[in-house]
Parts: sequence; C-alpha cells; structure tokens
Amino acid sequence: MALHRRPYAAFLAALLAAGCGQTPSDDRPPARDKAAPAKKQAPFTLLASGDVLPHDSVIQQALADGGGETYDFAPMLAGVKPAVSRADLALCHMETVYGPDGGPFTGYPYFKSPPQVAKGAADTGYDGCSTASNHSLDLGAEGIMNTLDAMDTAGLKHAGTGRSKKEAESPALLKVKGAKVAQLSYTYDTNDIPMPRGKPWAVNITEPDRIIADARAARRAGADVVAVSIQWGTEWEEAPDRTQLRLARELTKAGVIDVILGTHNHVPQAYEKVNGTWVVYGMGDQIAGSMTNYSGESDPRGNWSSIARFTFAPPRKGGERWRVSKAEFVPQLMDTGSMRVRNLGANPEGYEDVRDRIRETVLSRGAAKDGLTMGK
Repeated sequence: MALHRRPYAAFLAALLAAGCGQTPSDDRPPARDKAAPAKKQAPFTLLASGDVLPHDSVIQQALADGGGETYDFAPMLAGVKPAVSRADLALCHMETVYGPDGGPFTGYPYFKSPPQVAKGAADTGYDGCSTASNHSLDLGAEGIMNTLDAMDTAGLKHAGTGRSKKEAESPALLKVKGAKVAQLSYTYDTNDIPMPRGKPWAVNITEPDRIIADARAARRAGADVVAVSIQWGTEWEEAPDRTQLRLARELTKAGVIDVILGTHNHVPQAYEKVNGTWVVYGMGDQIAGSMTNYSGESDPRGNWSSIARFTFAPPRKGGERWRVSKAEFVPQLMDTGSMRVRNLGANPEGYEDVRDRIRETVLSRGAAKDGLTMGK
C-alpha cells in the first residue's frame, strides 16, 4: 500500500486561498488581526474512551434493548452517560464498521455492526469518534460509507476514514467554549485487507512524518488543540511495547500535538507525560462481548477500560498554547452478565479489585507524579 502522502495539503491550501488561515514559520498560534475582537475562551474538558467493539452478544443485547424491533445501544452506556455528557467534548473510538440498515449484522472476525451504534453514542453524549482501525475495511468501501453516513445522521463528527479523498484528508474540527479542537485518527494496519480500488486514501495509516505534518496543517488552519487518536501496540499486553514508546517520543517531540489517545490493545494500559504531552497508551475496550486472549483463555481484562479526561486551559498570554491543567482517568467495566458498562470510579461496588487493578496499570509509568488522578 503506497500511502505516503501529505493529506491536509489540499485542505490547507483551500483555506489559505479563501483567506481563512496563514502560514507562520513555526508552530505558534497564528497572529491575531489587531482589528478583530478577541474571541472569548474558557477552560474545557476533553473526554475520550476506548474501543466500541460489538460482538454478536452485544448486538443481540442491543436488539433486546430495542424491544426486538430496533437496536438500542444507549442502555449499555447509561452507566457512563453522566460522565460523558458532563464533558465539554467527548470522543469515542469506533472500532468496527456498519452494515446497511436492517442487517444482517455480525461480530468477529469480520464485523458488520448495526448503524444504530452511532445514535447510541450520540445519545450518551459523544460529540465525535475516531474511525481508523484494523477493522475499517471489513466491508470494504461500503462499510466506510455506511458508517460515516450513520454518524452524520446521528450528529457525530468523525476522523480516520473517508468516503472521498477530500473527506479523508480533512481533520474533524470541533468547536468548544471558544476553542477549536482537531481530532486526527490513524491505525497501524487494516488486517492486510488492501485499500479499495482507486481509493488509497480510504483509511489513515500510521506514518510518523505524516501525523506530524497533519497536526501542523490542522494547527495552522486554526486548531487550538490537536488530539491524535491512534491504534497501536500489542494486544493483551498491559505494558506499552517498543513501537508505542518510540512513536510517543517521536510524535510529542514535534511540539504540535496536545494529547495522544491510544486504542486497540483490548486491555487498559498506562498514561504517561512524554515531552510535556499526555499520552494514553491504551484505554481498553469500552463495549465488547466476553473476550478470549491469544492463549485461548477467557480473559476478563478484555472488558476493562479507562476513560481519559483532560481539562484544557486557554493561553495565559499571546504566543502560548492551550495547556492541560487537570488530568484524570475513570476506570470502567463492561459487565458481560448484565451487558452494561459500569463507571467504577463512581460506583465500584462488587468490583473494587478490578478498579484497583485498572488504577495500578494506568499509573504504572509514574503518571501520578505528573498529577494524574482517578475521577468519577
């Protein structure tokens, strides 16, 4: 797959030609027009959660929750809705693609999820989702189209895949409290499924130089904060692997990314401040059925995860960037008995050991000394 490209170049050029941006020589915020009134900015919370992975059992539960007539995913997420809906900006990771309305729908190994997943996420309070994953091409170009159509209908922003070259090469831009947040999304691979014919841009593949170039382009096009959602790492490993550690250093060293949100591993991983930037190596699965690891054993960790929540404060003076003033994680669990997601920060009853294990993993690389705390 020849995907070495500068995907936001055309997008940025169009903005510049329209007078909507400028090209500074560095990555500082663009200078403000002295005649223009200063925009009102206030601190905001950015929340992100792990993989939405509807296995067959999840699909069946959604149908039951929809009274056998439709698929309703909101009841599964009701336990975390207070936390999600309170956030000023909430992002999910949509691991799978959708089939056409009416189905049939399938889980692993080739996912064809009900399009009602998007409505369930929106009803819970999510504003947007990353869509680049190793399952993005399970249904080819049709799956991408179904997924993004359903997200548009639900009012969810999306990044990582595209129905057109222009869409694939444009960031998701979300406005919140006077700030503009750009979400970028990438995956390490597509399970060796080739890109659709004539659409080599359909899924964003991880290339460090490209990610940095995309982040710079998004920032120069007006983004105050750049969030990178990335599928990486080794499944079932709680410790980040060498590739994750190397990429984290390389991407944060550039100084143009404000937070990295990792997915794919199926289990919670550590949070760490790298080159002054918060990196979440892996949040784990937010929605999934009972999971089996590579040893063929049932592994409850596949239903554990964390929610990342960062409070961003506006620049204190001209030329400075937005900064994280508060960093939190919220432990959560997909209870495969009730098929409900539980907020273990707010209500750990009966799962105190799981909460403590998630906390131990999240803090395993010393994030507590940089101020990371457990929230509700």
